[in-house]
Amino acid sequence: MRKFAISMLLLAVLAAAAAYVLRGPLSVAVAQRVAAGRLAADLLGELPDGLHVGVCGAGSPFPDDRRFGPCTTVVAGKRLFVFDAGSGSARNIGKLGFVHGRIEAILLTHFHSDHIDGLGELLLQRWVSTGNAAPVPVWGPPGVDQVVAGLRQAYAHDQHYRVAHHNDTTVPGSGFGALAQTFTPGADGRVVVLKDADLEIIAFNVDHAPIHPAVGYRIRYKGRSVVLSGDTKKSAAVQREAQGVDLLVHEALSEPLMAVLENGAAQAGRPKLKKIFNDVLNYHTTPEQAAEIARDAKVRYLLLNHIVPGLPFPGMDQAFLGGAPGIFGGPIRIATDGDFLSLPPGSTDILVKSRF
Repeated sequence: MRKFAISMLLLAVLAAAAAYVLRGPLSVAVAQRVAAGRLAADLLGELPDGLHVGVCGAGSPFPDDRRFGPCTTVVAGKRLFVFDAGSGSARNIGKLGFVHGRIEAILLTHFHSDHIDGLGELLLQRWVSTGNAAPVPVWGPPGVDQVVAGLRQAYAHDQHYRVAHHNDTTVPGSGFGALAQTFTPGADGRVVVLKDADLEIIAFNVDHAPIHPAVGYRIRYKGRSVVLSGDTKKSAAVQREAQGVDLLVHEALSEPLMAVLENGAAQAGRPKLKKIFNDVLNYHTTPEQAAEIARDAKVRYLLLNHIVPGLPFPGMDQAFLGGAPGIFGGPIRIATDGDFLSLPPGSTDILVKSRF
């Protein structure tokens, strides 16, 4: 029996040694399989018909490990749109399972840095991932042309390098960058950006003063509807556009949690940072105010995003929501990156899952 035990121990040692020696080839084989699967994946081709909303960035300029900068994907049928492009957008769009090259258009709410600081990387990935021969349209209010022109200038050397290295057939120079598309809301504060038989995208003015222009978006597809508030204080325009919609994606800031940061800055002897923490209170919406809008507009589901401040510790979600659940009787969710909501046509269902 003792000899048998020793033999089994020796076999175990030899097996472990073999595994150690072969760990390099084994890991490469696994990586090969994973790479092939991921590069072949195309969520856009797999999704059933409907209106789908993916969170590629639920955060703000405040650090939050679960939330990169503002970014929302919207799929209408087989058409992929991206709203805002904060830091980490390109990476998270890929993690959601989308092929960047299939992005039909990017739409911006305003030009705060946290909403556009991932745009350069996203434009690059959209260009090279499928060798697009035409630049992606980037829609926005007046000023979008300046943003796009600046990025084209900043990435001009990169365009030359990549075409020279890979050749124009593989990476067509004509597909580089973006094509700015400016819209201006009319006297009623709204404008139709895109409309066809099944899909309508409307931009509308919101109140993010002193930041102007700033807009939100309403998207309708085959009877299902979503409103994206953009950055705004509590806005009658958001409530108007959100009347009866299935899903309201609304920005949210917790004043009590911001007070924690403000007090911390004071104790740390950083008066300018304390003032900044106080300043941001007057052009955002609290969770309770967003819940009031959802209640009064009779929306089906409230998804809070652009979360201010970050929520780094367990249990902070409840503190962030405050009294919002007592105001809006429907479902409320604090968005995290990877959240994915599907609205099938001919139904009132809202299917929620995480893809990360």
